[in-house]
Amino acid sequence: MSPRNPNTAARREQCAPVFAALGDETRLGLIARLSTGEPRSIAQLTDGTDLTRQAITKHLRVLENAGIVRGVKVGRESLFELNPAPIRAIQSYAQMVSEQWDQTLARLKAFVEKDE
Repeated sequence: MSPRNPNTAARREQCAPVFAALGDETRLGLIARLSTGEPRSIAQLTDGTDLTRQAITKHLRVLENAGIVRGVKVGRESLFELNPAPIRAIQSYAQMVSEQWDQTLARLKAFVEKDE
């Protein structure tokens, strides 16, 4: 984006899979359920939904590939827990973009008001 920030391309590359994974209502719901900090099984995450375990598993794999959740085996059961680091990274990225827009709008406002 900005030539002043050489890490912007790398940050976009890091954040894009997270944004893509979050772009689904079901996955957002799974993140909300995992945000309590308590690891949950697929059965627990399926409970109270109209989704099958296979569907929940598919969504968890997308979240896992983006680094948003971690799966751990406990005996024969897989438990999933939230990894907040990627969400913090996109929060930071969104803040950076917001600040850039604020600066751009301030320059535009100064330019427009200068000619009045």
